[in-house]
Amino acid sequence: MRFERRDTPDRIEFWSYELDDPLRWAVERIGWEPRDGGWCRHFDVRAHHADEAFDNMHRLLEPALRQIAGLDAVPWRDALNEVCARLNPAGIDWWLGGSAALAVRGADLVPHDLDLIVSGPDSRRVGDLLVDCLIEPVTRGEWHLSDWWCRAVVGCRVEWAGGVTAASDEPDITDFGLIATRTLESVRWREWQVRVPPLSLQRAVSIRRGLNDRVALIDAIRA
Repeated sequence: MRFERRDTPDRIEFWSYELDDPLRWAVERIGWEPRDGGWCRHFDVRAHHADEAFDNMHRLLEPALRQIAGLDAVPWRDALNEVCARLNPAGIDWWLGGSAALAVRGADLVPHDLDLIVSGPDSRRVGDLLVDCLIEPVTRGEWHLSDWWCRAVVGCRVEWAGGVTAASDEPDITDFGLIATRTLESVRWREWQVRVPPLSLQRAVSIRRGLNDRVALIDAIRA
């Protein structure tokens, strides 16, 4: 695998080349565009920790892609423990969403990654605390549902949305938006208290997405 960085006046581009076949699907799944014989991911020119993320990518992108492709196991427990160990003592305002929020409640599933929701003011600080793990810089403008976005590999893929916006609950209420943020619950996981969205919201979202197996897992937790 080979990497290249290209900077323009208005954006930063990370490029990857010479990916093995199973990893090509994986890199596109996390938003890299196939272009000019390689794959490109671009960021706002003001992105935070772009230099460190590009350097880290040389050693961390391939392990992440192998997990996405199902070639390697996803050590989500060790990753979450490390996230808690770094963020909690620093007083970061964050919580856990997605399938990992069900796993810490005891659901019988293996998360593919860790989805974090972080307060807007803490988004860049999380990048500082995980700077050795970043494979993308902390950037604005990735999507309209949050002010900030970033991706790291802390043993497994860790992604966070910082400063979720009102659009996150439109047209339907989600399990990661402002309403979820106001109704969080805390669960004990290992030695940590981890905040997660209510099961009722995760169940409603799973029904809407047609994830019947996940609905069954949620019902088993609630039984």
